[in-house]
Amino acid sequence: MNWPVFFQRLGSAIIFSALMMAGLLYPDPIAIFCLALLIQFLCLREFLQICRKIFPDTWFPRWISPATQLAGIVVMYCLTFVDKTFAFAGLLIPALFLLPATLSRKTALKAAFSALVALMYISIPMGLLVALRGMHIALPVALILMIWMNDTMAYLTGSFIGRTPFSAISPKKTWEGTIGGVVFTLAAAAVWAYYSPYKKEFYSYDWIVIALIVCIAGTAGDLLESKLKRMADIKDSGNLMPGHGGALDRFDSLLMSIPFVFSYLWLMIS
Repeated sequence: MNWPVFFQRLGSAIIFSALMMAGLLYPDPIAIFCLALLIQFLCLREFLQICRKIFPDTWFPRWISPATQLAGIVVMYCLTFVDKTFAFAGLLIPALFLLPATLSRKTALKAAFSALVALMYISIPMGLLVALRGMHIALPVALILMIWMNDTMAYLTGSFIGRTPFSAISPKKTWEGTIGGVVFTLAAAAVWAYYSPYKKEFYSYDWIVIALIVCIAGTAGDLLESKLKRMADIKDSGNLMPGHGGALDRFDSLLMSIPFVFSYLWLMIS
């Protein structure tokens, strides 16, 4: 265990957690929408920077970044408020990126596809996070707490007893740590399910299933982001949080978990 690194990560995590909880628990739903917009802005910026490093020979027009940020707001609005006018505008987004990228003086197809992937990878999950808040205030809070539990216990378990590498993509991740994260997260979900004040809205097994989805999808999201960083030959996606790296480093598990959790809730509960 590297204790200086641990306490640095702990201090950053406490500040970060306080800001997150303020956005998640504030009664007015606009708070979580603003929180999701902030996360989206930071993650989109870092993702496009990574893509520039992955495709160093590709021309990224100046308009790509602001256009992606604007399109991300439209996507989030469509998913959150289900406005038919904005939904129709959302369908035009691929054409609005691909046409100017193809017809410009320098072809920038890879840049345009990078922007579209960014919207799918980041903006759609952020919109769905706000939609989860519309289903029930407990859902986004429980989802994020489960992700934190899985990440934290996987890190601690792996630090103390981790011996067996989990994947070549992320050499520091171990099977012992991964299993430890799953066990502790499922145990915490079981305790929450037993004492939950929302028994009329959700069955006990709903929380267990959500926790299992978080453990599997969250780990996949972590590996995906690690793969992107390897392709870009960088250690962290940014330097937003000391000891934690950038926004993508912090939210990689969340971005991958949200669509699967939302799909389960939409199919089984709605």
